[in-house]
Amino acid sequence: MTPQLDPESVPRASGMPMLGLGTWQNDDADQCAESVRTALEMGYRHIDTAQAYKNEDAVGRGIAEADVAREDVFLATKVWISKLSHDDVIESTADSLERLGVDYVDLLYIHWPSGEYEPEETIGAFNQLYDEGKIEQFGVSNFEPDHVEEAREHAEMPVYANQVEMHPLLPQAELREYAAETDLELVAYSPLARGQVFENDTIVDIAEAHDASPAQVSLAWLNEKGVTAIPKATSEAHIRDNWESVGLELDAEEIDRLDAIEERDRRVHPDFAPDAW
Repeated sequence: MTPQLDPESVPRASGMPMLGLGTWQNDDADQCAESVRTALEMGYRHIDTAQAYKNEDAVGRGIAEADVAREDVFLATKVWISKLSHDDVIESTADSLERLGVDYVDLLYIHWPSGEYEPEETIGAFNQLYDEGKIEQFGVSNFEPDHVEEAREHAEMPVYANQVEMHPLLPQAELREYAAETDLELVAYSPLARGQVFENDTIVDIAEAHDASPAQVSLAWLNEKGVTAIPKATSEAHIRDNWESVGLELDAEEIDRLDAIEERDRRVHPDFAPDAW
């Protein structure tokens, strides 16, 4: 059995654990189920997936196999851009729930403001899912502030979170300022810049000073900014390494050094991304 760590040591943002397990590219079903089970039994309580990841069934299996009650797991998934018409949102979410083996998800995101996304129609379906108790919270992903404002015009429930790429090489200052002003949680995907944080001298130097990993430094920086991080990991060693970021305290001078990094590196930039990118 995986040694249990204290789930309560992870801070929460509006009820959401601020460190979660990301599952993007974890498309080996057995490995995905095992990593989810390992993370939950280690102490994680936030699991993130998406229709586009094609692993919801494996994620659901990992949750079912873990010795953790469903109600203790904050589970999030996302509706893909080809499923954003009203009826497709309803039908694809029902399929997601069936694959995950749950009656509801804690957070359902619109994956991108692209493809079949039409605010009134798409969000109307999310309103219906919320009313039916199929989703606890409504989220958006890869939205710029103007997209969030437009979503709010059509949502009958709060826009709870915006999931975006964020790390010290893409600090998203404008989005962080907007979120702070509008009671919006930010969730960081690719919080390790898909490995690039291991190549940055400032991050490496600070990690060495703490006998920590660069991954832990990046995650601790996000936590200091009030941002939830969902690093992907498959091995028990990496899942644990990310967890140990919770105990890493960076001082003000170290935060200033990380904030002063001039290198910019956006790792996710599909051709259907918002024009503002």
